[in-house]
Amino acid sequence: MLISWNSTNQCNLYCEHCYRDAGARLEEELSTAEACKMIQEIKEAGFKIMIFSGGEPVMRPDIYELIAYASKIGLRAVMGTNATLISPDVAVKLKEAGIMAAAVSLDSLDADKHDRFRGLPQAFDMTIKGIKNLQEAGIPVQINTTVMDWNVDEIEALCDYAIELGAVAYHVFFLVPTGRAINMEEEALRVQAYEKTIKRLMKKQQQVDVEIKPTCAPQFIRIAEMMGMKLRFTRGCLAGINYCIISPRGDVQPCAYLDIPLGNVRDQAFDEIWQNNQLLLDLRTMDYSGKCGICEYKLKCGGCRARAYYYSNKDYMAEDEWCLYRPKGARKHE
Repeated sequence: MLISWNSTNQCNLYCEHCYRDAGARLEEELSTAEACKMIQEIKEAGFKIMIFSGGEPVMRPDIYELIAYASKIGLRAVMGTNATLISPDVAVKLKEAGIMAAAVSLDSLDADKHDRFRGLPQAFDMTIKGIKNLQEAGIPVQINTTVMDWNVDEIEALCDYAIELGAVAYHVFFLVPTGRAINMEEEALRVQAYEKTIKRLMKKQQQVDVEIKPTCAPQFIRIAEMMGMKLRFTRGCLAGINYCIISPRGDVQPCAYLDIPLGNVRDQAFDEIWQNNQLLLDLRTMDYSGKCGICEYKLKCGGCRARAYYYSNKDYMAEDEWCLYRPKGARKHE
């Protein structure tokens, strides 16, 4: 079980697809004491991995204290960062606080394209320096790419570059329209290209030792199985089942892209929200409608619940229309 906390809305970049619309610090972000209480409740709820993300988490002054607290009580603390602010000193402080790994985004081998997407000149070069600083401090790095129509042809080359940089994993994120990304829906990969891209990633996985994982593309579980591959992942969409996210102000939601507040940790203990919220209980039934409900892969895949919600007039249990697969149950009635 893993959880992501957007520890602050502050960010030095202005990424076109940001689901938090990050930039300035929000009023009433969780205090140090409130965050520590929440972290303890996360531990009590049974979570094992805690992702400190943002915004840009190193812009939060008490981030080292909070990482250290999470580590002290037995959570595996990891970080999502753009790495542009990771100096050698920052990297050492993160390591000393207890960060076990960091995920860093690279969206193109063309530095200008990456910089435009991330909204900061020289972002590419700053990110590479940050990655090297993390590695020199002894923090393993995972490279992430948000795949769009303008960079989809680069994913294999980006994977090779991640390996060249010494990354321990390469994760590719598929856009779900939310936050600033609502304005970019036309650039999102469409259904046939989506399936083809997942197949390309799984083929690449057969060629390299580094872990490749499509994210927000749960159909990769089905595609890998059909290709005769054995992955360590046993479930596609984790939203509300083994994963959730918490905003800078303490709002809990099932995943980053399923923007439905379930409660706030200031008003209710996180472990109570996780165990008792009706929407989460619904997701755990896996009683989906449409073809997801009759699909033989529903327990392994589950469809993207956020994408189902977006394209079905807010029904988070609807079928995922981006899936090309025809379930065996559907074929029997044709």
